[in-house]
Amino acid sequence: MARSRPSRTAQRSHLALLRALTEASGVSGDEGEVRRLVREQVAPMADDLQVDSLGNLLALREGRGDRRVRVMVSAHMDEAGLMVTGAGADGTLFLAPVGGIAPYHLLGKMFWIGKDRSPGVIGMTPPHLAASAERKALAVEQMRMDIGASTREQALSRVRIGDRATFATPLARMGECVSAKALDDRLGVAILIELFECAPTNIDLLAAFTVQEEIRARGAGAAAQRLDPDLAIAVDCTPARDLPTWDGSENTTYNTHLGQGPALYTSDRATVSDRRLLEHLEGAARAARLPYQLRQPGGGGTDAGPIHRARRGIPSASVSVPVRYPHSPAGLIAVDDWRNTILLLHAALSRVTPATLARGKR
Repeated sequence: MARSRPSRTAQRSHLALLRALTEASGVSGDEGEVRRLVREQVAPMADDLQVDSLGNLLALREGRGDRRVRVMVSAHMDEAGLMVTGAGADGTLFLAPVGGIAPYHLLGKMFWIGKDRSPGVIGMTPPHLAASAERKALAVEQMRMDIGASTREQALSRVRIGDRATFATPLARMGECVSAKALDDRLGVAILIELFECAPTNIDLLAAFTVQEEIRARGAGAAAQRLDPDLAIAVDCTPARDLPTWDGSENTTYNTHLGQGPALYTSDRATVSDRRLLEHLEGAARAARLPYQLRQPGGGGTDAGPIHRARRGIPSASVSVPVRYPHSPAGLIAVDDWRNTILLLHAALSRVTPATLARGKR
């Protein structure tokens, strides 16, 4: 029986899955809660399923016919957050950043801490009581998290040193958009799960749900080493710095725009996308009449960075959903960008053949 294709309408079940994924805690190095959710979704469809020694969840869905291309599609399970490093005599917690967390996003915010999701808030002096010195930006290491404990012993009876803390932000539907924490990259995880459900039969789909991307993409290289694909696509989120500038001048520093479709990478800090794959993705988008945009070259990086350097070299590219306010308490994505990213990936993978990479060097 042929596998169904993704629909053009985001179903309620997909939104429920995204809610569960974004509200889970999965700060880098502690992705177990997310991994359990992913395993529940992909296990019934997988021809092979394994967790490697780093914690990457690797799932295979075999295609049909001869000369199938082995395609690795990755999405990282982890999110940026905080780690508890100790407790003071007054019961407040000491903290360290895990991944790219901006201190100005933290003051006064609620967090879930550890496996028991203990609530905590990062304290701040009320603005009408703050001295001028207190109004300056603080480093994360200077902040304290309040969990309502009054002594060091009481605090450490509730949480452990090394526990991760993540923003306590529920998902919200906002018109034609969705707001949540950890959309980078739980949205990519949700997309890869749906792609796995309706995997094109002309390829062997190697789905890699990776760990520790937010701390120098440590999981993806090991996953690529084990899976040994012919080509790879990293599915992620990328900043949509598309809002007006503060002074009203033209915004020329955007990466992508919300609502203009999936973003195809030409290059970033860690990768120059394989030209053959980039052209293949653009051709699939045009053939399917799907919107897409080219992400402005420059900083940032995805799992494609370590993947393309694995083994003898793996042709790689990145496809991302534009998101406003990533690595903050609440990001924002357009539902149409989410849906069109799934449709583009399915269309592109359905057209992959051994000839895709035989069209000369990039």
